[in-house]
Amino acid sequence: MPMRLEIVTAERVLFQGDVDAVVAPGIDGEIGILPKHAALMTVLQPGELRYRTGDNEEHFVVTGGFIDVHGDKVSVLADAAERADEIDLARAEEAVSRARQRIAERQGDVDLERALHSLRRAQVRLNVTRRRRGAGVPQRERGSQA
Repeated sequence: MPMRLEIVTAERVLFQGDVDAVVAPGIDGEIGILPKHAALMTVLQPGELRYRTGDNEEHFVVTGGFIDVHGDKVSVLADAAERADEIDLARAEEAVSRARQRIAERQGDVDLERALHSLRRAQVRLNVTRRRRGAGVPQRERGSQA
């Protein structure tokens, strides 16, 4: 018996449909949700959210928000979210580099907490994209792991 999943941001509804299972990045770690799950409301941290329907699994990146489980309905109210297959790998890599540079070269007017949060979001997008596309570790990092 499936459950209803909604993934929404302030800008759009990313997904509405029946699913068999949901795994979300909760504030205390990954949360697995199956039909008939106990009621739950918790904060989401930046990470990968995925759902399964039969043998099909879909992946999203969320940058925070809330998840509410009530009955057989799961509502994800994300600060921002996108399908993993929509993320541009090159742009994600550039975002990580820019965030690292801002932290390393920060001036008095740079808010360190915001810069670290930006870096975390960029790294999550990059890691999920690489994992989903099988890109793995960049060549320069592979060679140093031998």
